[in-house]
Amino acid sequence: MRLVVLGLSLSSSWGNGHATTYRSLLGAFAARGHEILFLERDVPWYRGAHRDLAEPDFCRLAFYDDLAGLDAFAEEVASADAVIVGSYVPDGRAVGAFVQARARGVTAFYDIDTPVTVAALERGTCDYLSAELIPGYDLYLSFTGGPMLERLAREFGSPGPRALYCCVDPGRYRPWDGAPRWDLSYLGTYSDDRQPVLERLLLEPARRAPHLSFCVAGPQYPDGIPWPANVTRFEHVGPADHSEFYGVSRFTLNVTRADMVRAGWSPSVRLFEAAACATPIISDPWDGLDSVFQPGRDILVARSGDDVLAALTGLGEEARQALGASGQARVLAAHTAAHRAAELEAHIAGATAA
Repeated sequence: MRLVVLGLSLSSSWGNGHATTYRSLLGAFAARGHEILFLERDVPWYRGAHRDLAEPDFCRLAFYDDLAGLDAFAEEVASADAVIVGSYVPDGRAVGAFVQARARGVTAFYDIDTPVTVAALERGTCDYLSAELIPGYDLYLSFTGGPMLERLAREFGSPGPRALYCCVDPGRYRPWDGAPRWDLSYLGTYSDDRQPVLERLLLEPARRAPHLSFCVAGPQYPDGIPWPANVTRFEHVGPADHSEFYGVSRFTLNVTRADMVRAGWSPSVRLFEAAACATPIISDPWDGLDSVFQPGRDILVARSGDDVLAALTGLGEEARQALGASGQARVLAAHTAAHRAAELEAHIAGATAA
């Protein structure tokens, strides 16, 4: 296949999880023999030091400055077997209209933020997708599964809603041989709706257990947050260092955005990446989690700081390692980039046949 993808970013992982998702998925898709062109809007915040993959070896990466700049790629969009537009693409509604007007192959919207997108559509505030565009995409590849797929068909008229969960490249995310530095870590960009959960499940336990060590890594946190003395802060940890980050964490925390919790069935890419590193995960609860990991065996679920401290101080080393190994086995069996690439290929082939 010849595939064109217009996504938020492939070149920079700064402040977004889209880049690692695209890199894993498209790298595995290329390994299946397909040809890929990734078109990325050239924006200041992903340039310079924040651009950590300027020349991928699995696809052609090209930048465009504005909507008019897409005209240079009109023929490649028109002749591709499939064209995918991703969520959060700048001027995404206009980009989608451009693609739907020109593409002769399968068109798809890849939503790595489905519950956030749907909530924004309901409020009329979504600037990268409109309800009118959804029926024009042959496929709606959704980060969220479960009841959301039926809703996309019933309420928004999508002819092809399909779950396409995030994934992980086990060649890049693997166990790290090193002594633990932190009892509990968290990797994620700041968001208003996640912060109260981070407060409850990490910062409160840190204050109550000054003898334990914690770490929070990610950009855009406000200056006024009172970090406890036993919490290490990093502004950014690039993908090349993720395995080490998870590997030196006895446990890592998963915090889910509020829209994702309401929708359920929305596993974060960080879940798969941490599990691939065999790092035991503590997660906030949400519907559908048990369809991906078995709580108590592959992952621990915490509703309070007490639950977190019970795991950090009460789980023996053998049990901790068994938890990490079980989570890793679950991911390697069903959630690698190779699995997702095969799913994507099947979705496109099915839409082509239809």
